[in-house]
Order: sequence, then C-alpha cells, then structure tokens
Amino acid sequence: MTDHGVADTVDDERPQGEAARPHRHADRPLTGGRIDTWRHPLTVRLTHWLNVFAMTILVMSGINILMAHPHLYWGIRSTFADPWMSFPMAPDWLMVPMRRDLGAARGWHFLFAWIFVLNGLVYLAFITISGRLQRMMEPTRADLADIPHSIVEHARLKFPKGEEARRYNVLQKLTYLLVLLVLLPMMLATGLAMSPMMNAALPELLWILGGRQSARTLHFLAASGLVGFVFVHVALVVVAGFTNNMRSMITGWFVIEPEKEDAE
Repeated sequence: MTDHGVADTVDDERPQGEAARPHRHADRPLTGGRIDTWRHPLTVRLTHWLNVFAMTILVMSGINILMAHPHLYWGIRSTFADPWMSFPMAPDWLMVPMRRDLGAARGWHFLFAWIFVLNGLVYLAFITISGRLQRMMEPTRADLADIPHSIVEHARLKFPKGEEARRYNVLQKLTYLLVLLVLLPMMLATGLAMSPMMNAALPELLWILGGRQSARTLHFLAASGLVGFVFVHVALVVVAGFTNNMRSMITGWFVIEPEKEDAE
C-alpha cells in the first residue's frame, strides 16, 4: 500500500506486453492542474455517517434527560440551594422524544449510546489495523513545530493546496486525537458511572470520578466539548469547500487544488 491507501502496481504479475492499468484508487488528473485523489475508504464513510445519526439522537435525548433536572453539581449529592450551573428549559423540538419524558429519553439515550460505542470501536479497529491512525493522525516533531504557523493559517482561513492537502494538518491531528483519546473515553466512563448496574459491578468507578453528581457534570462537559468540536468541524468544512468535502465523505474522492505556483 502507498502512503495514501492506494495499492502499488506489481508489474511482474502482468503478462508480458500487457499495458499497465492504473489502480482503481489511483489519482485521477483533472483540468486546471487539479487532482482527484482517493481519501476516505468505505468503512470510514459508513462509520462517519452512522456516528452523525447516533450523536444527533444522543444529544437530543440527552437534552431531554437534562431538562428533568436542569442543574449541575459537584460531589456525591445535589446541593439544591447552590447548583454549579443551571439551564433554561429547552424547546420540545430540540429533544428526543419531542416532549418531556424522562423514561423514554433514557431509552433512546441508552440504545444509541451502545450504537455509538460499537460503531466507534469498529472505526478505531479499522484505522488501527489499516495503519490509518499512525499514518494520518500521529503528529510528528515537524508537525508540532508547525503549530503556530497552522494556527495563523486557520485564522486567515487559508487552507492547504497541492501535496500538502493530502495530509491532515497538525491542528486536525491533535483535535482528532483529543476526541478519540479524551472526550469519548470520558463520555463513556461517566455514562457508565451513572448506571445503577455498573455501580453494583464496579463501584470504584463512581468513587474515582468524585461521586454521581461529579460524573453527571463531567458527562455534560465531555458532551459539550464533542458538540463544540462538531460545530467547528462543520464550519471549517463549509469554509474550506463544502461540496468537495461532502463529496469526499460520500464517494471517497477528494479534489486537490493546485498551489498557485503550480497553476502558473
């Protein structure tokens, strides 16, 4: 496999005289110096869209659950007179189901939490086994040294072109690793800690997190961080080229625009 997931052609396996045929995922030249390159395998695309659906249900059912008692605390018990944070009531259209129903909301939340977790495990297994995790998401020393420059380029809404567009930049790598290694594990651990069944099987988990109310607050903070990531992610997708980015996550193919000096 090449660095970009395209299989190398093995010439000596073809009969003599047979013309070389490009791999089905080889780069495809377009007009104006642009290149259509293979970016997202089918497994990545399927797990991505299932995550979008599952996370939408999780957030909306989570809002319904929160609205049953729209206050957060730290510690073992609720301090009703002094909440750490309070929320106004959310409109029904923002919740699943679209009415205040704690029991039904918990049912939706638990069901899609397991879908979200299992789908995430499939994705993590795929990117680990295929080498995509190390190849595309592990920051190098050069990447880390480029953090200030990458911040400036993002602030200027200037996005990579040419060969540089084939790789994730350092801010993408660090953000994806933050989600994979911090936010998602925290959401899972705090969600399990609030389960009575898990309390009976592993009471130490709730103790480590500082009590049920602390677990609930940490769960909210992790979920908020993930929602914040999604908003920034979608905004950058729109600014960087909505049609091209959506096409890559639907078909797998992404168009690389030439650098200015290459286009001249």
